[in-house]
Amino acid sequence: MKYVPSPWAIVIFLAFVIAVFVISYYFAKRTRSSEGYFAAGGSIHWSVNGIAFAGDYLSAASFLGICGLIAVAGYDGFLYSIGYLAGWMVALFVVAEPMKRMGKFTFADALDSKFNSRGIRLVAAISTLIVSMFYLIPQMVGAGSLVMPLLGLPHWAGVLMVGAIVIIIVATAGMASTTYVQFLKGTLLVVFTLILVIVIMTRGFSTSPDQGGTVPYHDFKIIEASSSEEAPEIIIQDGSYKILEQWTVSQKTGDLVFAKLLDSSTGFESIWKLNTEEGYLEETLTVTQTGEGQTLYNGGTMDEERFYQVGHMSRIEGETDVETGPVGIFSFFSTIKESTLVRWEKQVISDGEDTINVYYQNPTPGSEVLRPGLVFKVDSDKGATATDKIDFVSLMLALFFGTAALPHILIRYYTVPTPACARKSTIVAIAVIGFFYILTLFVGLGAMTGGVVDITNNNMSAPLLAKSFGIALFAIISAIAFATVLGTVSGLVVASSGAVAHDLMDKFLKIRMSDRGKVFAGKITAVVVGCIAMVLGILFKGMNVSYLVGWAFAVAASANLPAILMILFWKKTTAKGVVSSILVGLISSVTLILLSQKTFNEVYHLSHLHAPVQINNPAIISVPLSFLTLFIVSLITRRSKASNGEINSGELKEAEETAD
Repeated sequence: MKYVPSPWAIVIFLAFVIAVFVISYYFAKRTRSSEGYFAAGGSIHWSVNGIAFAGDYLSAASFLGICGLIAVAGYDGFLYSIGYLAGWMVALFVVAEPMKRMGKFTFADALDSKFNSRGIRLVAAISTLIVSMFYLIPQMVGAGSLVMPLLGLPHWAGVLMVGAIVIIIVATAGMASTTYVQFLKGTLLVVFTLILVIVIMTRGFSTSPDQGGTVPYHDFKIIEASSSEEAPEIIIQDGSYKILEQWTVSQKTGDLVFAKLLDSSTGFESIWKLNTEEGYLEETLTVTQTGEGQTLYNGGTMDEERFYQVGHMSRIEGETDVETGPVGIFSFFSTIKESTLVRWEKQVISDGEDTINVYYQNPTPGSEVLRPGLVFKVDSDKGATATDKIDFVSLMLALFFGTAALPHILIRYYTVPTPACARKSTIVAIAVIGFFYILTLFVGLGAMTGGVVDITNNNMSAPLLAKSFGIALFAIISAIAFATVLGTVSGLVVASSGAVAHDLMDKFLKIRMSDRGKVFAGKITAVVVGCIAMVLGILFKGMNVSYLVGWAFAVAASANLPAILMILFWKKTTAKGVVSSILVGLISSVTLILLSQKTFNEVYHLSHLHAPVQINNPAIISVPLSFLTLFIVSLITRRSKASNGEINSGELKEAEETAD
C-alpha cells in the first residue's frame, strides 16, 4: 500500500531525534573513562535503570512485532509476550545480583571471574557479537518499516537512518546516553500505548471499520460461481468477467481453488478464490513479482492505490452491519469471543514467469482467535503434528531462557552501584514490561478488527492503528517506536563494542591500551557493527521482527545461559567446559536456524525446497546440548588436571562433596 507522509509527523519525528542528540551531546561531555563509556560509571539510580531495562526490552519486537503478530494471528502472537515476560523470572531470581558481583563491563567479565581464562574471553566475546547481530537484524527491519508511513521514505532509507543516528549516539557518549534515551522512550512508550488502548475501547467495533470516518473500508466483492469434482472448471454467472486461468492448490485441510479473471469493464486482471461451500468467488489481494522484476499490487503499481488495508469482523455477536460504540475492558474480549473475525492467509502461485502472493479471507470464530492454535499448532485434533508441538515448546524454551542471557541486558547490571540495586532494577523492569504486554493484546486485537492492517507488513499494525485516530497520535507513536529502535540498537552496539575493546583486544590479545585508547577502540567497533547491522536490516526486509528476535533468544539461551547457570551453581565447572559449552551452543543453534524451513522460505526464498531441519526454533536441541557439553567436558578436564597433579585428589574429592 502507498504511504503519504504528513508534515506534522515529520516535525514530531525530528523533535524526538533532536532530543536524542541533545541527550547524547550532554553525556558525551561527561564521559571520559572506559567505565563511564561501557557501564555509565555504575552510577545510574536503580529506578531509572529499571525503566531503561524495560526500554531495552520493549524493542521493535515487543511493540511492532508482537502487535503485528496479534493482529494477524490472535492469541498466538501474545504467546511471545508471555514468553518474554517469563524470562525475567530467571533474570530476577538467578542472574541479577551475581552478575553485578562478578562483572565490571561485559558478559565475559562474569564468566571469567573465577578462571582468568583467555579462551573464555574469546568465546564470550564472539557469542556477544553473534547474539547482538541476531538481535540487531529485527531492530533494523523495524526501523525500515517505520519510516515508510512516517516519512514516506523507502525501507532501506530507514535502516540507514537508524544506523547513522545510533553510530553517532554510541560513538560519542556510550552507555550513559543509551540509558537515558531508553529511560525516556520506555516511559513515553507505555504512556502513549495506554492512551492508544483507551481510544480503541472508546471507538468500539464495527463490521465496516472506517478509521473514524476518514477511510471507508473496502467492500470485497463476491461473484456467484460453481464447480464440482465431475466438472472442475469454474462457471461464473456474471458475464462482465472472463476466466483466464484456474489453479488448484492441495493442502492438508483440503484443496484451494483460485481463478484469474478479466474485468471487461475496466480491463483489469485479478485473482479470486472459490468458496465451494457457499458457491461464489471472493476477491483477494495480490502482490505479483513479474518476470521483468516489477512489483504489482492487485495488478497495478503502488501509485494506483489498488491495494487495501484489511482487518474486520464479518459478524458481531451474530449480526452483520453493526457498530457497538464504546466498550469496557471485559466487554472488549467478550464481544470478540462471540463474533467472527476475518483473518487473511497467504498462498504463493506461479503464473508463467510471474510469482503471485495471493492473500485470501479466512473467517475465524472469535473464540479461536482468543486461544492458541491458529499459528502454533498444539492440538492433534486440528492437525498438529509432533514437529509442530516440538517447534512450539522449543520457541517457549528460547524465550524463557534467552532473556537472562542477552548481552545488552546483562551489561545493564553494571550501570548500577550495588547488587541490591541490580535486583531492584529488575523488579521495576518486570512491572513495567508486564503492564506494557497487557496493552499489546488490546492494540493487536484493535488492529485486527479496525481495518488498518497492511498484510504485506504486519509490523506496521500498531502505528497504522494509531494513524486511524489522527496524525498527531500516529506521529508520536511512530516517533517513540523509532526511538525504541534507536535505544535498543544503541545498547546492542555498546555490548558489541565492549566485547571487542575490553574482552578481545585488552584481555585476550593483551594489547596494551590506555583508558582513552580502550574507549576509542570501542567507538571504532560501534561504527563497524552499525554498518554491518544496516546491511543485514536491508537483507531481511519483510520478516516479522518478533519472529526474528525469537532466533536471537534461541542463540543467547544456547550459548550463554548454560555457562552462566553452571558457573553459579556447579563448582565442578571448568574453563574448558565453559568454552566448549559456548561454542557448541553457538554452532548448533546457528546451524539449525540456517537449515530450518522458515529460513529457506523467508530468507533464501526457496520455499519449494524441503529444508533439512523442519523445526524453526533450535532451542529444544541446542540448549540441552550446550548443558551436556559443559557437564561432560568439565568432568573430563577436572579429572585430567587431578591425574596430572595440577590439583590433588583430596582437593578434587572435597570440591565434589561440597558441590554435591
